[in-house]
Amino acid sequence: MRGVAEGVFENRYEKRVLAVRVDPFLWIIPLVLNAFGILMIFSLTSHTALEEFGSPFALGMKQVQWFFVALTVMLTTYLIPLSVWKEMSGVLWVVAILCVVLTLIPGIGIKAGGARRWIGFGPLRFQPIELLSLAVAVHLSKLMTKSSKQGLHAFFTLTAPVLALSSLPLIFQPNMGGTILIFTLTMAIHVETRGWSWPILFGGTGFAFFFFMIIQAGYRLRRYMAFLDPWEEPLDSGFQVIQGMVAFANGGLLGVGIGKGLQKLNYLPAAHTDYIFATIGEEFGFVGTFMVVFLFFIWTFRAYSVYRRAADPFHSALIWAVVASVLIPFFINLGGVLKLMPLTGIPLPFISYGGSSLLFMWVRIALIMRVCKEISVP
Repeated sequence: MRGVAEGVFENRYEKRVLAVRVDPFLWIIPLVLNAFGILMIFSLTSHTALEEFGSPFALGMKQVQWFFVALTVMLTTYLIPLSVWKEMSGVLWVVAILCVVLTLIPGIGIKAGGARRWIGFGPLRFQPIELLSLAVAVHLSKLMTKSSKQGLHAFFTLTAPVLALSSLPLIFQPNMGGTILIFTLTMAIHVETRGWSWPILFGGTGFAFFFFMIIQAGYRLRRYMAFLDPWEEPLDSGFQVIQGMVAFANGGLLGVGIGKGLQKLNYLPAAHTDYIFATIGEEFGFVGTFMVVFLFFIWTFRAYSVYRRAADPFHSALIWAVVASVLIPFFINLGGVLKLMPLTGIPLPFISYGGSSLLFMWVRIALIMRVCKEISVP
């Protein structure tokens, strides 16, 4: 009897330990990236913040405030069972689409840089694409794992409607970067649940569509030509691309040192937002940029280990989709900054300045941790 009692106690103890066992790298690495991003924002915005707000720390402190809000939301999200997310995914997706549509309404949507991508609520601004990409990841994961449809039927009745309804308001903003993000994300989720066949076939169609979007809009065409040859208009459309390359060249192997970069002094536009990776290259050199990429690689590897352990199809699809919704913006941002693709205005996850991106990135971390928690229970 004593042996039986000890066995029961050990099983209960093991179950309790496993139930709370969450890979710490899943949140420590984003925390390090986030802290590094805040440090860079302080460094990059001190001169402009002093002129605009009267304090060199204004924008840095604003990002710190968003950081604590994001952590609070992350901890709250972590407490919500995945079954609730699964049940409410459709509602979340519809709300996200409606928020994107609101950006098109004058007086609600905020126009900047020729596009309406923000909603304003007094002093607060919210970019709905961040909510939409998360909602697409959750909702399409549910649809694909709940349905038994296969092949072309599955693509046109599950993936394609989510892609079309999510992308349409983004096209009218216009938001090409967001459209590419949603397109790539939906294809990635389809690949995980149904294989490569149809995404590869329709990927060519999508490429043709994006090329048409480029040539039919003058500012996009200029951006594309700047991508091909920035020196053709070095003081206009090619200016940002050239200054980004100058930042990397200035940094060399070890960088010029934190706070000593010159490109932030009104030479490099969006130095603390879309182009923050280039300024990291200037102030921390190749070593600094390599460490950022390496941290994302390690985080992806740890998340993949959770994906491999997941037995429930929804858990597997969800963690695949959520990780993809982090990595796709990462690669889009790096592709634009490193002149591997045209610029799209997608921020660097956890590092770029901005509350909307930071908030929903930490919600993604909470979802991954929740998957880890729920699959740890025997």
